[in-house]
Amino acid sequence: MDGVIDELHSLLAGRRVAVLTGAGLSTDSGIPDYRSPASPPRNPMTFQQFVGDPVFRRRYWARNHVGWRHMDAARPNDGHRALAALEHRGTVLGVITQNVDLLHTKAGSRRVVDLHGTYAQVRCLACDHRISRFTLSELLTEANPGFLEHVRATTGSEVAPDADAVVANTDEFRVVDCVQCGGMLKPDIVYFGEFVPGDRVERAFALVEEADALLVAGSSLAVQSGLRFVWKAAADGKPIVIVNRGQTRGDRFADMRVDAGCSETLAALAATPLRAAS
Repeated sequence: MDGVIDELHSLLAGRRVAVLTGAGLSTDSGIPDYRSPASPPRNPMTFQQFVGDPVFRRRYWARNHVGWRHMDAARPNDGHRALAALEHRGTVLGVITQNVDLLHTKAGSRRVVDLHGTYAQVRCLACDHRISRFTLSELLTEANPGFLEHVRATTGSEVAPDADAVVANTDEFRVVDCVQCGGMLKPDIVYFGEFVPGDRVERAFALVEEADALLVAGSSLAVQSGLRFVWKAAADGKPIVIVNRGQTRGDRFADMRVDAGCSETLAALAATPLRAAS
């Protein structure tokens, strides 16, 4: 690892770094991912499934009613803290994250683009009214008395990505609608098949343009919403470093690839301060 960190220092020293993170950064905080080599097969939620299938939507909210607490209770790991420390020193300009777990903000990072939204808010698809996930939890608990206790007593709560949990029987679960207009409620998270809001994309591109290098941590870059920032950095001739267990779609653009865990790599990188650009 020492040789890898020396090489990282040589490549990034004196440069202002934009960081793009994915689910692999949060696995050490107890949040599973979709695509790491050790992950079981999972089928991510699609927007079309959520809005078009009432049975699927009921199943989702029942599972989420159990699982969101696990994500809310998750705490930053050494990788999140390392990036926050590097930002405070002036080396990292900011973070673009594909994660919805708020762990960068919890770690103290100040400039964070939550590209895919966060688990902590819910919005109405009809009137755009927003409520906190905690408020929705209270409404769902009131509508489904005893549900949480029954799940914990009978099946436990195996956690899956995106504030989800494995729940065997959701047939009797009652979904609640928007208190303002009666419209459909949806987590304020960008699902597969949805577009990332334009203002977030603009802020993310601005961060990449402002930076002198791009560091990717814990993302397979399997979807274009993250890969496009690698394309941008490559087109601008900026050094690109990818830290991820397993291959990524951006490997051919990388000046350096580190096939290792994010927490230990970023913590080691932050242990010896990089020289900030003047």
